[in-house]
Amino acid sequence: MSKHVFLTGPPGVGKTTLIQKVTQALKSSGTSIDGFYTEEVREGGRRTGFDVVTLSGKRGPLSRVSSDSSTSRREYRVGQYIVDVVSFEQLVLPMLRNVNHGSDAEKKICVIDEVGKMELFSQAFIQAVRQTLAGSGTVVLGTIPIPKGKPLDLVEEIRNRKDVKVFNINKENRNSIFQDILAAVESCRK
Repeated sequence: MSKHVFLTGPPGVGKTTLIQKVTQALKSSGTSIDGFYTEEVREGGRRTGFDVVTLSGKRGPLSRVSSDSSTSRREYRVGQYIVDVVSFEQLVLPMLRNVNHGSDAEKKICVIDEVGKMELFSQAFIQAVRQTLAGSGTVVLGTIPIPKGKPLDLVEEIRNRKDVKVFNINKENRNSIFQDILAAVESCRK
């Protein structure tokens, strides 16, 4: 019996779009839902980074293209991007802690888009995700990257959990899989 739902698939295939559609559908039916997704930041037609956007409307930088290669302070990098762990944690951790302390009779839904390389630089985030997955009052609707290169511990942990249903999103199914994802989330809430 699944308690959580995660989407996986190649970058740009539409995981976040599907998460947003499912979120809208759940919100309009009055479901208690919180969380965050990541959004591309573009300038002059090219991607310059990613923002974290919470479902309550707060926004802050997750990463930006690095302008120069010489840097003095300890920093986290993924490819050309420098990850702003402090900004990420300030936005996401209070929301995750809050979702874990709900005492509603009805299960809350927590959107985590995504559990990826950039986000995993935060040890506090890793702990908070593990706590949320272990808690009984929250259904996680999240995204994880497809395996590529060195496995990411938490990603593989999520992928292999018995209580997680993973949907593989691709160009062929992304327009027809919405109902299945929504139904899976609904059944996790029961």
